[in-house]
Amino acid sequence: MTITPDMEDLGNALFLDQVPPQWAKRAYPSTFGLGSWYADLLLRSRELETWTLDFFLPPAVWLGGFFNPQSFLTAIMQSTARKQELPLDKMCLQCEVTKKTREEYVTAPREGACVHGLFMEGARWDINTGSMAESKLKDLYPPMPVIYLKAITQDKADSRNMYECPVYKTRMRGPTYVWTFNLRTRDKPTKWVLGGVALLLQV
Repeated sequence: MTITPDMEDLGNALFLDQVPPQWAKRAYPSTFGLGSWYADLLLRSRELETWTLDFFLPPAVWLGGFFNPQSFLTAIMQSTARKQELPLDKMCLQCEVTKKTREEYVTAPREGACVHGLFMEGARWDINTGSMAESKLKDLYPPMPVIYLKAITQDKADSRNMYECPVYKTRMRGPTYVWTFNLRTRDKPTKWVLGGVALLLQV
């Protein structure tokens, strides 16, 4: 049997524990090796299977488990806009970082959604002060508590003492941009801008 270039590339990728290029083209962005990538794929599949059992919103949604998380975030705004008969382009997301973990939630909120599975790069979230703080040594990607997202009109958005924190799918940033979450800060936002602070869905 003649080995084609595609077969050779596939064999090399499997040997080097890399995601084959043919798979990566059709998959979500990831920096994992093949073993970790496959385990992550199974987790995503299991999360969706659990959701489809009753088609009710889970108490806390794994945002990084979506192929296209932007669609879910947009759906939060669409749902509120329809209920209140407001134009979608006048809506935005209000971000409230809670003090709870995923396991502490048993029911979904009436409005909006709770999301988990995010990590912060360049800083950390201080639960005691309810704001951003300097990261600790050797803790490069501290996990975030559950974040409650609610759709509000843009004129009600509070931008005081807020850092417009970009959310990315992976550490590669750039093309993996998802959204911008406003996070409370006691320091000037420029401090976190210079530090390149961002939220990541995968580390």
